[in-house]
Amino acid sequence: MPRFFSADSYWNQPIGPNPEIDPRSDFYLSELAKGPFGNFHLNLHQYTVPVYEAGPDTPRRTIHQRDLSDARRQGGGCRWGNGSWSSRKKWFSHGPGFGRDVPIPSAARPDPASDAHMAIVDWSTRTAWDMWACRIHPDGEYESYTGMVYSLDGTGVWNTSDFNPTDGDSIHFYGPCRAAGVPIIAGLIMYDEVMAGRIEHKLSYATWHNAWQKFVFPATWTDGFRDDGLPEGATMQLDPTLDLGKFKLSPVAKIICRAMQEYGMVNVDVARGNVIYGEGLWDQPGKSWHRLVDEEELKQIPMECFRVLRLENVVNRGDSRTSPTDQ
Repeated sequence: MPRFFSADSYWNQPIGPNPEIDPRSDFYLSELAKGPFGNFHLNLHQYTVPVYEAGPDTPRRTIHQRDLSDARRQGGGCRWGNGSWSSRKKWFSHGPGFGRDVPIPSAARPDPASDAHMAIVDWSTRTAWDMWACRIHPDGEYESYTGMVYSLDGTGVWNTSDFNPTDGDSIHFYGPCRAAGVPIIAGLIMYDEVMAGRIEHKLSYATWHNAWQKFVFPATWTDGFRDDGLPEGATMQLDPTLDLGKFKLSPVAKIICRAMQEYGMVNVDVARGNVIYGEGLWDQPGKSWHRLVDEEELKQIPMECFRVLRLENVVNRGDSRTSPTDQ
């Protein structure tokens, strides 16, 4: 399948030989290793992103603005800043058109977990739509708290100034559907590319130990809450010299590991553990992760086999702090 974003996108660039390692890489890895669920595992069946393909004949729908006063009852993936959701009743978009005339296949379903992500890609128009806290109304209409529309030919990297967020607010107030302010399709492990035998882009991951109000490129914001945590946007790499044959890995797990060795992965969100995101496969006939890869396979690989690449130009802004129990 074609890659998301332009050839020169950060998401599509291999790391290359001899990258500079952050001086505190070992510290960050030791902290991540203390996580409640251990080493990295795959999110394939919940808390991930289903991606549906649309085309010229796909029915167009309006994504209605979900009542933002419900947001405080959302729980789970919600993050709260100093502002009021109810004061932001508007269409959220980056570029024209989000919310109206969105091509949605009849089988499209958001992730059933609390983040309720869903993405639509239309290769004929080279356009993508992101949704966060999306749901299907009893009358069959779709609604979402926030959303974005953007070009698949762009870099997949936005600037904080694109949204002008207020310090202490969630970036969700301003449109992005991932807490680090990146596209929700960026870094996803896609079923079709795995079946083709190769992933040629960076992956996306989340941790339980993200830093409070610290982020780096390509993130534009953060919902981290830990003192001395890992900034969102941080790129990690699996040691490219690591012999994958030492572990009992399925062919799919090896494809994923090789992508982490060649391209690395980007910290995009807070999670209850250390997770890597794969495409959610709901109502997509003929596609299933079942028997291809186990979500726990990557836990065999010790955290010390990874490394954090040098963190540059750290920005000190982001969500207001909440306690770990709010994550």
